[in-house]
Amino acid sequence: MTTTHSIAPTLLVAIDISKHRHEVLIGIPGRTRRRRLTVMNTLEDFKRLSATLVGYDLPVRIGFEATGNYHRTLAHHLGRAGFDLKLVSSVVLARTSSAPGRGVGGGRARSL
Repeated sequence: MTTTHSIAPTLLVAIDISKHRHEVLIGIPGRTRRRRLTVMNTLEDFKRLSATLVGYDLPVRIGFEATGNYHRTLAHHLGRAGFDLKLVSSVVLARTSSAPGRGVGGGRARSL
């Protein structure tokens, strides 16, 4: 007997954190194009982002890189709203993007 495992469709969200605004990329299951949003560092925009994500009626997983302390208020708001948050290490991102064969980033790796 063959066992099959299925993974529930999940909305994947990547957030690039900065001081005044955050760039959001939303990966919607079954679609090849991703949705982009700019969220200002305000409570009103945090609520707008939460409402947008809830509107998809799917489980949501959000990944973001901690940049200074700028991520804290947004992470707190999204965590209290019940979203699955994943903190991505900037060291890991740098190592991954410069890994040989990645084809992105890593100018030093290409020059070797």
